[in-house]
Amino acid sequence: MNTEMTGIIACFLLTVIIAFPLGKYIAKVFKGEKTFTDFLNPLERFIFRFCGIDPKQEMSWKQHLVALLSINMIWFVYAFIILIFQGNLFLNPDGNPGMSPDLSFNTAISFLVNCNLQHYSGETGLTYLSQLLVIAFLQFVSAATGIAAVVVLFRAFAGKTTDQLGNFFVFFTKSITRILIPLSILVATILVFNGTPASFDGKDSIVNLQGDSVQVSRGPAAGMIAIKHLGTNGGGWFGVNSAHPLENPNYLTNMVEIIAQVIIPVALIFAFGFFIKRKKFAHIVFGVMTVGMLVFMVPNIISEASGSPALASMNLADKAAMEGKEVRFGVAASAYWQVMTTIISTGSVNSMHDSSMPLSGGIQMLGMMTNSFYGGVGVGILNYFIFIIIAVFISGLMVGRTPEFMGRKIEAREIKIASLIALLHPFLILAGAALSSYTLVNNGDAAWAVPPGSWLNNPGSHGFSEMLYEYTSAAANNGSGFEGLGDGNFFWNVTTGFVLILGRFLPIIGPVAIAGLLASKKFIPESAGTLKTDTVTFGIMTYAVIMIIAALAFFPALTLGPIAEFFGMR
Repeated sequence: MNTEMTGIIACFLLTVIIAFPLGKYIAKVFKGEKTFTDFLNPLERFIFRFCGIDPKQEMSWKQHLVALLSINMIWFVYAFIILIFQGNLFLNPDGNPGMSPDLSFNTAISFLVNCNLQHYSGETGLTYLSQLLVIAFLQFVSAATGIAAVVVLFRAFAGKTTDQLGNFFVFFTKSITRILIPLSILVATILVFNGTPASFDGKDSIVNLQGDSVQVSRGPAAGMIAIKHLGTNGGGWFGVNSAHPLENPNYLTNMVEIIAQVIIPVALIFAFGFFIKRKKFAHIVFGVMTVGMLVFMVPNIISEASGSPALASMNLADKAAMEGKEVRFGVAASAYWQVMTTIISTGSVNSMHDSSMPLSGGIQMLGMMTNSFYGGVGVGILNYFIFIIIAVFISGLMVGRTPEFMGRKIEAREIKIASLIALLHPFLILAGAALSSYTLVNNGDAAWAVPPGSWLNNPGSHGFSEMLYEYTSAAANNGSGFEGLGDGNFFWNVTTGFVLILGRFLPIIGPVAIAGLLASKKFIPESAGTLKTDTVTFGIMTYAVIMIIAALAFFPALTLGPIAEFFGMR
């Protein structure tokens, strides 16, 4: 275990060491300063000219949102059509069929919104064409959408009063050409040289250790696996995701993939500080998020290392911690991945979360429920920004002063938007869990119903956890799941599809709107009475707001699921 702990500590330290200079580079890219990737300028100018984009045209926050939502709608229609007809198109050596309309609806939305919730198995549910032209394509553009949105926030607080916040299409394009593609090439190269497939060959036959002949899927997987992690997407080329020996061949690739998931979300925190020239503020935000991560990480590792008391009581203590784990990596590496993939909103897995100990499963859900510690690419900071606004407002009330954030007054309009966005997340999760619980018991007369009980492979509190986890994952744009849930049917495809849409775009619209409104207000210089937001005290205040809101919203549901199961096992 000591060696395993050394491995995960090294993973985190390497992540921070890489993320800091990467954040400085990202800030330079979006400020238009000179970088070593300026050789890409001719390519970007060609893209702008070909698409009819004037890169010098400034946009207001409303124009940014119109551009973002319009282009995402086009991508949804494109993905939906390809997925339905994929069985009749080329690059399908394994003869996989097209998707049903409801599954295509869910899959197109899921990858569009950077969630990658999969109600299908990668080897049999998609063709090479749809893996590349739909899945990998959406993984690039959804990540770039999140980065472009957060750069609007950067621009809003970089200067004084303004309603000109840059150009969405410039931010979007540079996110792909300057950040996502170069890093994806690097990660994919490492994966290929360690055994991840990158060809267009169909299934291969091998004889396993038991002497059975097995058909093993292949394909151009390395590139897709690289962007799925770098873009905090998470969908697996193979059904079992990064527990598959071709998707994640060894401990080196395991480290590379978990670092890839975290570096851009962490780098964007530092980029914010460099961009607005408030590095201390960025360090405080990073510190709060890291404390939040550790509060989840430490008990998760302890819980997973302790294993199941039922197995331990049967003199199987040495095996008690290994259920659902990847034996090549060990318990600690799996537990570290479990927490990072849920707070980062990647959803990639290298162990089966449905086999986690009850406390661990609850922690993974709570990581997605708070949805603000590092978070997905771009949207992690946007979610955290909502809690900053609420914390500033509460602090202002406590001292009897009009709340201010970076020289802008926070008034009724901004706090109303922040409150609605903060309440939306628990509403989607809890309403979805309530609907599925009711439908499970009372679905006999519905035309689209499935046989009662067929959703769940586990009864009682764990069965409830499976349904709660699914909506939590969908609302948090995560994509992982308690795979004991039978989710490949009309009900789950449609209900989670709508949760995916609302859980993605409203939390982008809200922070961008607040940032745009604040940017247009008169700048107020700091005075002796100004609340400083780059102090440890304010960091503690923000963390308290996050955890109090999460506790009040989700504790009753967690009590019915993982907490009840935890005590039930004892």
